[in-house]
Amino acid sequence: MDLTFEYLKKKLKTKNISLSYQRLKVLEYLTQNRCHPTVEQIFTELQKDIPTLSKTTVYNTLRILAEAGLVKVIIIEDKETRYDIDTEDHGHFKCECCGTIFDFPIDIDSLIPEDLSKFKINDKNVYFKGLCPECLSNKNEFK
Repeated sequence: MDLTFEYLKKKLKTKNISLSYQRLKVLEYLTQNRCHPTVEQIFTELQKDIPTLSKTTVYNTLRILAEAGLVKVIIIEDKETRYDIDTEDHGHFKCECCGTIFDFPIDIDSLIPEDLSKFKINDKNVYFKGLCPECLSNKNEFK
């Protein structure tokens, strides 16, 4: 899937979503920072260049992008909503030490049991938590 800023900008146009400066900056941030950022991270970074930016604008932009299918909302922790520019099916691993979220390929459809064949599935997620190789290595060094 093409996740370049220019491609996603064209997708916004085809969905008749106005291309305000703030929306484009949020989209650009997401394409350049594939770290599954929170609203707070996006707001803090963009406010350096756009002092008039409000957190409400960031929330509204992310909602619009999610409704348009250009951003995926991921919730791994109960009180932590993050945003992923990659909307294709894939899994997430969150390191419980450093907090980094890693993507990994997985065939999510193969995990759906036959018992759910008559259900309408709106969202599919696979999350793992543990320690990433770097944190695991650092932990072993201090033993």
